[in-house]
Amino acid sequence: MASPGQTCDDAGVAEQHIGVCNLCEATCGLLLTIEGGRVTGVRGNPDDPLSRGHICPKGVAIGDIHADPDRLRRPVRRIGRGADARWEEIGWGEALDLVADGIARTINEHGEDAFALYLGNPNAHSLGALTHGIAVAQSFRTRNKYSATSVDQLPHQLIGNLLYGHQLLLPVPDIDRTSYFLVFGANPMASNGSLMTVPDFPGRLRELQARGGRMVVFDPRRTETARVADEHHFVRPGTDAWVLLAMLNTLFAEGLTSPASYVDGLDAVAEAVADFTPEAAEQASGVPAEVIVRIARELAAADGAAAYGRMGVSTQEFGLVCQWAVQLLNLVTGNTDRVGGAMLTSPAIDAVGRGLLGRGHYDRFRSRVRQAPEFGGELPVSVLREEIETPGEGQVRALLTIAGNPVLSTPDGAALDKALEGLDFCAAIDIYLNETTRHADVILPPTTLLERDHYDLPFHVLAVRDTARFTPAVFPKGRDQRHDWEIFRDLYTRVARRLERKAPLKRRLMTEARLRLSPTLMIGMLLRTGRSGVTISQLRKHPEGVDIGPLRGGQLPGRLFTKDKRIKALPDLVAGDLTRLRAQELPTGDELLLIGRRHQRDCNSWMHNTDRLTKGRPRHHLLMHPADLDARGLTDGAVVTVTSRVGKVEVEVKATEDMMPGVVSLPHGYGHQRDGVRLGIATGVAGVSINDLTDPERMDVSGNAALSGVPVTVS
Repeated sequence: MASPGQTCDDAGVAEQHIGVCNLCEATCGLLLTIEGGRVTGVRGNPDDPLSRGHICPKGVAIGDIHADPDRLRRPVRRIGRGADARWEEIGWGEALDLVADGIARTINEHGEDAFALYLGNPNAHSLGALTHGIAVAQSFRTRNKYSATSVDQLPHQLIGNLLYGHQLLLPVPDIDRTSYFLVFGANPMASNGSLMTVPDFPGRLRELQARGGRMVVFDPRRTETARVADEHHFVRPGTDAWVLLAMLNTLFAEGLTSPASYVDGLDAVAEAVADFTPEAAEQASGVPAEVIVRIARELAAADGAAAYGRMGVSTQEFGLVCQWAVQLLNLVTGNTDRVGGAMLTSPAIDAVGRGLLGRGHYDRFRSRVRQAPEFGGELPVSVLREEIETPGEGQVRALLTIAGNPVLSTPDGAALDKALEGLDFCAAIDIYLNETTRHADVILPPTTLLERDHYDLPFHVLAVRDTARFTPAVFPKGRDQRHDWEIFRDLYTRVARRLERKAPLKRRLMTEARLRLSPTLMIGMLLRTGRSGVTISQLRKHPEGVDIGPLRGGQLPGRLFTKDKRIKALPDLVAGDLTRLRAQELPTGDELLLIGRRHQRDCNSWMHNTDRLTKGRPRHHLLMHPADLDARGLTDGAVVTVTSRVGKVEVEVKATEDMMPGVVSLPHGYGHQRDGVRLGIATGVAGVSINDLTDPERMDVSGNAALSGVPVTVS
């Protein structure tokens, strides 16, 4: 292969470019072959110091997004509604004016809270959305701000705030040097990490096991990760907290704790977990008491160990307790801030230390209808529908979604779908017509991954090795295209001029000046004023990335954001929720517990129109243990009806012993059909939306949606 930038003349002229896949948190480096303005080859970049040549199927398909005939390239306006709706392209000036008019009119007539925003997951993967989109979102003084944070990671961020003083000061497993990796409800073989940027997890796991280390997994499904673990244990959905607390109980009861001197209140922790015995945990979770005790002892005895919990333990009714217990397991065994344990990163741009990302705050205000507490200025997305449907002052009448599809990705999506029809105005910044954006009056499509410069601000903060990488755009944007940061800039200016109650002039001028700076210029300034010594000129010379080195220990308590530079081990919010946990009612009778699942070939609710990713065996089935099928007189492959409190769906069932008895699973992000209309994004994809079954009334105390462990019947 020719070196980057060099041309070769095999079948025509080909150019080699270094790129990056920012579809997921792994952010793998790529080598791209470009011919005739199209991507004709994709390989992992072996010179990338973080991803080391790794690539997953999504990365191979990155060129398909750029060439996708379904994606929008110019603004469109909706004419008509429902199945009769049609879309027409309009110019950027007209489109931006229409959106600004709709937002400003709503705020001027009904007040600031009548306007709502929803930010989807891709915002964290776009440099322009981070540098400009968040600033514009913060400029609106509405309380009705929502994001994907309260879909799957809010407990993690809230516990970071409560323990360490910052929502993203989160120790990550030092996977490259650990000897014992304890995993609850995470599937990094499919995700390559989440709130832990760990590209090439399969290779890193092989290295861990080759040096004599072990990985132990607790999950109600034998996931891709569980299959390659040294040990896997089924745990009943929603009961992980009992197992984690029983492990803490064992550590205290047997004198196996060795916490750092800056951790306070451990006596209170020991007292709080005293009645969460291994025997009680076995009753609740199905995990044998002797297994719980043995693994707690192994964790304490290991020379560098890390406990890690992710989606499965965040998306349940006791997600905050689970994430607290995971952090405590690392803290009380002395594995926090220790080589091989859970460590802090030292990124070239320290977005946490420099205040680029807020510390977070909790319960400064509450939602209008249900009185649900905010976190970091956002309300739980589980309350969005009721805020749209419930009349009164502050009722949501207009919505702007930014790279999000809450109809498919948030609880009771079918009800939210209907609620969106009643909005006075709706707009979207998105590249697709999907189940949510079909309700928009106007859609503003930004450029896509390969058409814009990229630097990973959040994921370097959460990576298992300190590196830096700046990736220039591979393709130029079209003459009639806009980057997302340009859309945010121009929309802010237009809305600000139309509002009757304007922000102070000085603030407006400062915001406008900031938004005129390009994201690339901002990255250059941040690197130049940082302490790492890495510059954007250096990164331009080395687009494969610069290696800063392995994670460093000894950073605590100095990097804590708590006022006294100490950790309060038992936050009041957690202590109160332990009382609720003790009264937890476990399902009985004919009910099954529904959990979700993610696939390596999916990207949440999109990329289902890519032939390269959707070919092969279907992945949309309801997974169910053979014994549960037999007990209900059902057969493998039959179409079954799955019913929850809020809805029901029909889907094919697949028998598999990978499921814990009493548990069933549907994938997240499917169900691309509403009102009998199959959208272009859903070409060739069957399946139903799991979130037509999940219940918005089931929430963790943090406000995170409890998508896992939903009681259902299958018939």
